[in-house]
Amino acid sequence: MKFLIPILVATMLSTTNLLVAQNTKTITVTVVNATSDTGKIGYALYTKDNFMGEPIQGKREKIVNGKSTVVFENVVPGVYAVVCYHDKNNNKKMDFSDNGMPLEDYGASNNVMAFAPPSFKNAKFMLKDKDLKLEIKF
Repeated sequence: MKFLIPILVATMLSTTNLLVAQNTKTITVTVVNATSDTGKIGYALYTKDNFMGEPIQGKREKIVNGKSTVVFENVVPGVYAVVCYHDKNNNKKMDFSDNGMPLEDYGASNNVMAFAPPSFKNAKFMLKDKDLKLEIKF
């Protein structure tokens, strides 16, 4: 009996993990208009709760012929936003001028470009029961 309970618990946990893994999706994001192939594109996947903070997933990818693509894997269906920027000098951060204006191109899901930082309201999208592909323009 002592050994039966841990075995049952382990079986239930592995079954739960398997079900969660089967329900996850991928989000493929492509920047389609980088102004050069210099540097990399930094991508961040957010929920409303962590928007513009620590992303759920962050990735960096090279640019070829003005395009860059990443795949966020194992994403549970829900509401998300993607923000990205062109890290031209590869310093792994968005650069700003002294007056606070961005020195590097940036964009967000849904391609709403106001003269302000991206907002979750404008960038949010729903990941449902199918993998998703997004294009972002700077």
